Amino acid sequence: MKLIIRNLARTTTEAELQTLFKAYGSVQSCTLVMDKKTAVSKGFAFVEMPKTGEAKAAMKSLNGKDIAGSKIRVKKVESAQ
Repeated sequence: MKLIIRNLARTTTEAELQTLFKAYGSVQSCTLVMDKKTAVSKGFAFVEMPKTGEAKAAMKSLNGKDIAGSKIRVKKVESAQ
């Protein structure tokens, strides 16, 4: 299941995100979206977790959690069909 994480502190790293989500299960991929010109985080990321149950547990536990001074929002990425 692919998740989008919004409202991240600009200082949050991919490694920190990966560690955060690995507490709930296996992480297939973790991509922090960066500004091409400044190489600074845009404040959101995508995390893919292969097991739906683990992804749902992470989403439920981490949505609204304060990470580095920002309340993050975690949602399932809806497929565009």
